[in-house]
Amino acid sequence: MKSTNQLILYRGFEQGEIFEGITWIMEHYAGEEEIQSLFYECIHKLIDLSASHGFEGNLWQNYLTFLLINHENAYSTSCEIRGKVSGSINELALHDFAIFKELFDFDFQLFEKKVDLTEWNILSHYKRSDVNGKVFNHRIRDQICALSVRLKQTESVEDFQEEVTGFYREFGVGKLGLHKAFRIERREKKIEITPITRIAHVHLDDLVGYERAKQKLIDNTEAFVQGKQANNCLLFGDAGTGKSTSIKAIVNQYYEQGLRMIEVYKHQFRDLNEVIAQIKNRNYKFIIYMDDLSFEEFEIEYKYLKAVIEGGLEKKPDNVLIYATSNRRHLVREKFSDKEERDDELHTNDTVQEKLSLVARFGVTIYFGKPDKKEFQNIVKNLARKNQIQMEEQELLSEANKWEMNHGGLSGRTAQQFINALLGKQ
Repeated sequence: MKSTNQLILYRGFEQGEIFEGITWIMEHYAGEEEIQSLFYECIHKLIDLSASHGFEGNLWQNYLTFLLINHENAYSTSCEIRGKVSGSINELALHDFAIFKELFDFDFQLFEKKVDLTEWNILSHYKRSDVNGKVFNHRIRDQICALSVRLKQTESVEDFQEEVTGFYREFGVGKLGLHKAFRIERREKKIEITPITRIAHVHLDDLVGYERAKQKLIDNTEAFVQGKQANNCLLFGDAGTGKSTSIKAIVNQYYEQGLRMIEVYKHQFRDLNEVIAQIKNRNYKFIIYMDDLSFEEFEIEYKYLKAVIEGGLEKKPDNVLIYATSNRRHLVREKFSDKEERDDELHTNDTVQEKLSLVARFGVTIYFGKPDKKEFQNIVKNLARKNQIQMEEQELLSEANKWEMNHGGLSGRTAQQFINALLGKQ
């Protein structure tokens, strides 16, 4: 059996302690008590990881698969979304996959003859509890477990490589490949892109009405994911009309085409350059999402945003767009008193233009207005039908009218809240 020290591309795994412990035992195993203790420690960690990720089946093979699809290296990042690549990198990857195939094929029964460890059989046929895990959504978790089974069934190293590469092509690699949405966090003065593991599974069809607005958003996003020219996008209008829902639905709709979303808050705008530096050379398309964007007259964060969108020496990468929602058309708040203050300024127009120029950097602006009474009632009826609420239409609309008068007026959000209230009584 080849030593894992001979790995070239696949080295330095995140969460690799289990890998290091078990492979060391494989290469040096004997009946010593300290080795048995190490094995139990690795099993403990393997169970914890499998519980948090929702794995089942052969946990060792699931774990090896997990390492392969999370490891970002010269080969895996070249294959993400694109698939098989040419060049000598394939031979180096094949070398590493030969070692991994031996790890998949290792017969632990030979080991059990020297070390009393019958518990390993449980880990080879592990059944998870009702809890599905919190790290991956169930779709990705199931794909990892399925890939693990296929890798075990491969007859050659070339087949093994083909399976792994196919996964990279379809789902990507690492956290950026396996998750749809992210937030940014500052840890020890370092900016990290962190997955959001529970994203709302909304779709554009869930938003009743606004067909023209949704189509503008779809057209711009489709151009973007297809590698064509696309614009930064601002969704503005009344509160509760579906602006944020539309953007969340977009990432669900185009995730399989390589679209990802990073949510950024106003106080993080100064970190945007570092975030973009981490994603600009990846094969995914990234939307930097800013929800409820607006600035008071004393806030200057909008200047960081302007510089990122357009104006620095380094051109914004082609795989990055900015989508924002706002209740304000012009983003930067202005008051009548501003005019009085400007009377003392020598170049009043320059001040006005500096604030308005931020909106001009969004090439697509989409308006979401409050529905009228008829549109509101149509939204209520559609939501009631979708949620299988059994109520006479006249009674449904009468109750909806009472609800909206006491809960924020006519909007899609108010309609959804009314439906939620009905569901809570069932």
